[in-house]
Amino acid sequence: MASEKPILYSYFRSSCSWRVRLVKDGGQQFSAEFKAVNPMKQVPALKIDGITITQSLAIIQYLEDTRPNPRLLPQDPKKRAQVRMISDHIASGIQPLQNLSVLNKVGERKMEWAQQCITSGFQALEQILQHTAGRYCVGDEVSMADLCLVPQAANAERYGVSLDPYPTITRINKALLELEAFKVSHPSRQPDTPAELRS
Repeated sequence: MASEKPILYSYFRSSCSWRVRLVKDGGQQFSAEFKAVNPMKQVPALKIDGITITQSLAIIQYLEDTRPNPRLLPQDPKKRAQVRMISDHIASGIQPLQNLSVLNKVGERKMEWAQQCITSGFQALEQILQHTAGRYCVGDEVSMADLCLVPQAANAERYGVSLDPYPTITRINKALLELEAFKVSHPSRQPDTPAELRS
């Protein structure tokens, strides 16, 4: 493995970047220089061990494979599958539908669209979590699913979706936000966060 320092390309408000910051200047991802890092011009991207990895779940899984402390995927195959299922539900089934690039295409109805996508996704997620949750999304250990949940709950609040109809999501989110890793990775505490949005 190369010993160079990893470089995380991120954006303070990106929920995908937030997932990755938990393990470890807006618009710069559209530059020609960044396109060489990630042709999709999306964050996050991680340069590590002589390679560049894009997509938050791929980054998290690489870090799990190479630096498994703390573990983010359970050893038990059934629980591991549940973690991946919940992570994919959020990262593929909710977040992309309310991503800024999609909302810009929707136009005037973007707030309504985002609310609808998050609400339908959270209705299903609440049912899933009622069967998998302990203290966190799957049992009592923080997992990759939790790294996906907190940024998506923040997106829900940002787009005016009440978490009241989702008691399991709300309970898990509150418990996770008490953990130091979730506090320091919060968008309001990132180097590129505008001063007026810092906490």
